[in-house]
Amino acid sequence: MNAKLSHIKGDIAGSIGDLGTFLPYIIGVITIGGMNATAVLFTFGLMYIFTGYFYRVPIPVQPMKVIGAVVLVNGLTTGEIAASGILMGLALLLLALTGLADKLARLTPFSVTAGIQAGLGISLALLGINFISAEPLLGIAILLFMFFLLGNPRIPAALLALLGGTLLSLMIHPELRGPVLHLGFNWPQLVWPQWQDFYRGFTLGFLPQFPLTLTNSILVTAALAKELYSDKAVKVNEKNLCFTLGIGNLLSMPLGGFLVCHGSGGLAAHHRFGARTGLSVIILGVFLLLTAIILGPSSVELLELVPQAVLGPLLFYSGIDLAVNIKGLESRNNIYTFAVVLIISIAVNPGLGFLVGVPLIYVLNKGLVRL
Repeated sequence: MNAKLSHIKGDIAGSIGDLGTFLPYIIGVITIGGMNATAVLFTFGLMYIFTGYFYRVPIPVQPMKVIGAVVLVNGLTTGEIAASGILMGLALLLLALTGLADKLARLTPFSVTAGIQAGLGISLALLGINFISAEPLLGIAILLFMFFLLGNPRIPAALLALLGGTLLSLMIHPELRGPVLHLGFNWPQLVWPQWQDFYRGFTLGFLPQFPLTLTNSILVTAALAKELYSDKAVKVNEKNLCFTLGIGNLLSMPLGGFLVCHGSGGLAAHHRFGARTGLSVIILGVFLLLTAIILGPSSVELLELVPQAVLGPLLFYSGIDLAVNIKGLESRNNIYTFAVVLIISIAVNPGLGFLVGVPLIYVLNKGLVRL
């Protein structure tokens, strides 16, 4: 009984572990990109609930970050966002149904996925430091607070940091007004792209995002889930990840949602802060779903209460966990390939790291190049 209660407490605490990457992009595409808050939160809530039920372990559901950045910088319309999501869904579904996802996984050496994983972890930690620098005193205080609590699995460090840090921020900045919330019954509005939306949706959205989705959301997430959860993650394989993301995006786009992906960083974050079963992400999904339905457009004001300096420590610790949780790089060729992929993943993007790393390890193993 005590063990079961401990798992539930861990799942509740770990459910918010991924908010460091989730909230900034979601708030951005709603407030700057002009997306409908009800639709975005509603579709993410549904996807979280389905993912937790299907996989039985805390597989995250995140906004696609490259397309999120494109929305903020290049101003994609809701139709163009929907077009890119439909293209992404079809591509991922094709990988699942043809078996190409499994073949790609078998052809990808461990040193390449490990390099991408470490690169993503370091990138998350650096992003966390950047968030902390927005308000250093508050950010460092939360960072130290979490440092002393993370060693005790009975204490929900992430939950206490999120709630306590937000309250502390409001006390430090009394000039900040509270959210103006309007209760009601809200429902997503249907969105369907026009043919002309597919050009920018493909060139600005799908093309730059697809390599990152393939590497981080599929290959690295499958490998990390097996490492963290072993037999419990029996359903977490490349084919299923492609399938759930393909279906998820195809269903989310007509409802006006934003593109969804899984991610190794989110997986590490949920695990780092105590999540051990699918209940964790189901809890977050129910919260998002109810927030969308009850608060509708005003829900974004509630989410904006959480300052970047509080999200930063969550990102930092989950990123460090992701970067150091790597074993099995014994050979010199593996270490060289790992280092090259790691550097490229941080400096450019994981997609290029994948394209360089795969041929590099094969060339080294064949003895065509000696280092």
